[in-house]
Amino acid sequence: MSDKRKLTKDEKKLMREIFWSSFMLEGSYNYERQQALGFSIGMWPAIKRYYKNEKDRAEALERHMNIFNTTPHVVTTITGVATALEKEASENPSFDKKIINNVKIGLMGPFAGIGDSLFWGTLRIIAVGIGLSLAQQGSILGPILFLLLFNVPHMLVRYYGGVFGYKFGTKIMDQANNSGIMQKISKGATIVGLMVIGAMTASMVTLESSLVFTIGDEKIPMQDYLDQIFPLLLPLLYTIFMFYLLKKGMKPTTILLVTIAIGIIGSLIGII
Repeated sequence: MSDKRKLTKDEKKLMREIFWSSFMLEGSYNYERQQALGFSIGMWPAIKRYYKNEKDRAEALERHMNIFNTTPHVVTTITGVATALEKEASENPSFDKKIINNVKIGLMGPFAGIGDSLFWGTLRIIAVGIGLSLAQQGSILGPILFLLLFNVPHMLVRYYGGVFGYKFGTKIMDQANNSGIMQKISKGATIVGLMVIGAMTASMVTLESSLVFTIGDEKIPMQDYLDQIFPLLLPLLYTIFMFYLLKKGMKPTTILLVTIAIGIIGSLIGII
């Protein structure tokens, strides 16, 4: 899927703008949407370039306010792909804009795994080890070398990742338009996106029952039997309940307060 096409002067300028704006990714991290606001800001250079009226720009910004979370160092690759999709959406009235968020969600999990392993699990440890050994000897090169060893690869990956993502997304769009497989891409991206959201739900939503039934001299923990019948049943049911409240129009902040109240009350009466 490599693309040796050189970027135009305008595209290079756009990549630089996306590179700098990507540093806002975690500027407003929150538990409701995580990095969504930062990602939306990172997309602003592309949005203001491709959409000329305020309504379309507002819709695009709002579109990128859906929950998002990945390793910051590799986010520009996803931003680059999303930029190519936004370009297609601005030029093609029949383009299904839902695919943009589906592709984002499908990419954020794998890239988070790669980014965490590469930067947090490998490069950071090596940079700290080298920098710390020099710092213990009283050398000023310790912290300087640490910052260089970590951030030089980081900056290169962050910038050229955006270029790669943009070229990759553009080529995918060209092939899709020429072969007529856009609907398959949309369906596949939707499936992957739902799988990622399902995996996030299973790993991030925790709910267990502390009820213990006593029959004679035997104590029966309810949670043990629930796990045997249907592992993670309670987190699933509560997630469905939260989704139901959202569909009914309840605000996420209200749902968060309800969750806190249920947790406190349930703990006090001994059921969770």
